[in-house]
Amino acid sequence: MSETRDFLVEIGTEELPPKALQGLSEAFSSALCHFLEQNQVHYNIANPFATPRRLAVLIKGVAIMQTVRETERRGPALKAAFDQNGKPTKAALGFARSCKVEVTELDKLETDKGAWLIYRCTQPGKATASLIPQIIEGALAALPIPKRMRWGNWPFEFVRPVHWVVILFGDEVIEATILGRKSGRETRGHRFHHPDPISLTQASEYAKVLEKQAYVMPTFTTRHERVRLLVEEAAADIGGEAVIDEALLNEVTSLVEWPVVITGAFDDKFLEVPPEALIASMKGHQKYFHVVNQDDKLLPRFIAVSNIESRDPDVVRAGNERVLRPRLSDAAFFWERDLKKSLASRLDDLKTVIFQNKLGSLYDKSKRVASVSGMIAQQLGSQELQGIRAAQLSKCDLMTEMVSEFPELQGIMGEYYALRDQETAGVAKAMREQYHPRFWGDTLPSTALGQALSIADKLDTLVGIFGIGQTPTGDKDPFGLRRAAISVLRIMIEGRLPLDVYQLLEAAQAAYPDNVLPAQACTQVFDFILERLRSYYQDQGVHFESIDAVLACRPTSPLDTDHRIRGIEAFRNLPAAESLASANKRIRNILRKASVSFPDEPDQSYFNHGAERRLYDEMEAVSEKIAPLLKQGDYQTALQYLASLREAVDHFFDNVLVMDEDQTVRINRLAFLQKVRHLFLQVADISRLHI
Repeated sequence: MSETRDFLVEIGTEELPPKALQGLSEAFSSALCHFLEQNQVHYNIANPFATPRRLAVLIKGVAIMQTVRETERRGPALKAAFDQNGKPTKAALGFARSCKVEVTELDKLETDKGAWLIYRCTQPGKATASLIPQIIEGALAALPIPKRMRWGNWPFEFVRPVHWVVILFGDEVIEATILGRKSGRETRGHRFHHPDPISLTQASEYAKVLEKQAYVMPTFTTRHERVRLLVEEAAADIGGEAVIDEALLNEVTSLVEWPVVITGAFDDKFLEVPPEALIASMKGHQKYFHVVNQDDKLLPRFIAVSNIESRDPDVVRAGNERVLRPRLSDAAFFWERDLKKSLASRLDDLKTVIFQNKLGSLYDKSKRVASVSGMIAQQLGSQELQGIRAAQLSKCDLMTEMVSEFPELQGIMGEYYALRDQETAGVAKAMREQYHPRFWGDTLPSTALGQALSIADKLDTLVGIFGIGQTPTGDKDPFGLRRAAISVLRIMIEGRLPLDVYQLLEAAQAAYPDNVLPAQACTQVFDFILERLRSYYQDQGVHFESIDAVLACRPTSPLDTDHRIRGIEAFRNLPAAESLASANKRIRNILRKASVSFPDEPDQSYFNHGAERRLYDEMEAVSEKIAPLLKQGDYQTALQYLASLREAVDHFFDNVLVMDEDQTVRINRLAFLQKVRHLFLQVADISRLHI
């Protein structure tokens, strides 16, 4: 087995952007591994490290030499390589010259497809140490940095200025100049606790030396869990429970090298302000974790994570409390100012905010959404006027000072302001729920008015943006139309709402002024939603063919679509499924090739074979049984009845010639097959199943 060493690279920088740190670290590690593999250098495992001031990777068990490479190069065919006398032609001589060998040193490759000259050679591997600088440069160039910066007079670009570079291969320094810095073995510790350089003896000791001597926890995941544990313990010590948001936890982990927690308090009077506003101030501005009691009520306490182990924690605590106080005072000020005007009084202000240049203002959008929201609310058993009212007020909180300062509170503050304005609880709740679900896995609106408003708002956006031709392309989807479509589907399917999405799209389009949108906008959005349905079910592991069979019928109710797909998935397991799918495929092909028109119903007087009569009678009986099941959406039971037709269908095809010489009989049998096909199409096009 070849000799191996551990390989360490560390890029020491000024403070890296905290929200990007984890992604940069993972990308750096992956890129180094990719370039090692590309250069055919074996290794065991890569361990990434990331702190505010460094990106580093320790790759263990790296081979000291490239793998020996066997190469083959095919030359001209033998017929073209030698003349009639067996002498090499110009083609053979040129190929040998390009390989830097004589023709006699070339081999011959003979296969069933022909024979060629071939050059084979063994290339010894290069020393890994000689490849490491270019591997590092390649990995750094591949990092996903949207905007690189320069510093000083250096021509180099990186996410932040670079101050030192460590490259060790075992105990050997690999000399290189990376981003303007010469490599060495000296790393740096904590900026304040251990600012002096630290000389590393071996690559493998990197993490241990930093943590034991230099007040740095270099492993991101270890530091991440350390912060979580410290915050949880601190909250328990003050009689509460810390609410740990994963995004905030990642960001705080990216801001510290040596985490130390500090608990603090704020004045009880601030609890008169909605808790979400206080939490937004603590999280967004100060990166503090908030604390709740056993009833999930906000406590006037907070937990900060410091990067310094202070000799006087009380001074640090007082400092954190001092900087938080004006932040909370601002939130209280916004709250009091906003309460002086009702949401309804802000409606005209929406005329000054453009939703989209061609689609008008937020005021225009609110009016359009109101008509559709009222319709949906009525269909869901709520009051139409309440659905209209919720939509009219839905965007008014965007004009408040609180939401201007904290945009993430849109809808949330709308609920508080609506309750203060003595709007109904349903209208107020709809203010908050209109934006749900905000992302995949997010909670769905739980109330009828919230569902109605959320659906209506998203359909208005879909129809409008499609109507002006700004459809999503590739990764570009500035209006979040894919997310909007999936959200509508989730609300209807997972909320078990029996709504007709095509009917609602027509209503959304009708709410726009005449001639603003083309007539086909509604159909375009419906097709787009059907495609999102494919993705929705494929993510759940549903057979593609089951999805395709149902969507071929273009059902307009997402909930009905769900019932059909569940029914088809169960049908696939029935013994009759394969035979019926094959028969339907045969029927489809026969009807497709038929060059004559035929009536919707067969004429029984032309039946001249018992197999026709048997299938017709059994079909009529099954059709009568499944009619109420189809209305109820019980497609699984309906398909079980349809499966009972298998023997009659098989008997028909075994004994009846559809394309009879008598044109009248032939046309009648084609009409009969069409009736059979339509019977199954009431559920799905099972001819698309391959079982």
